[in-house]
Amino acid sequence: MLETLKKLFGLGPKVDYAELVANGAVILDVRSKSEYQGGHIKGSVNIAVQNLQGNLSKLKKDKTIITCCASGMRSASAKNILKSNGFPAVHNGGGWMSLQNKIR
Repeated sequence: MLETLKKLFGLGPKVDYAELVANGAVILDVRSKSEYQGGHIKGSVNIAVQNLQGNLSKLKKDKTIITCCASGMRSASAKNILKSNGFPAVHNGGGWMSLQNKIR
């Protein structure tokens, strides 16, 4: 139970997002197109969370994926969608601005 709560709230081991990106991780921004156009992490892929299920073929299962959104809620949902569809290495990066600071 405690481990499940830790995973749910991202309280597990610290993730080095900069290292993941340096090693080829894909940043998946799951905000709407208009939100994405208002600002995003350079090189990120934009697939809105509500369209993710129908666009899984645009992502590769052999790549590490870091999800992000505005606050971390939609990116958590996106992580769960990806994990349930067989993507083995998925991390919730939370809000895109915070993630951007972590990968610099």
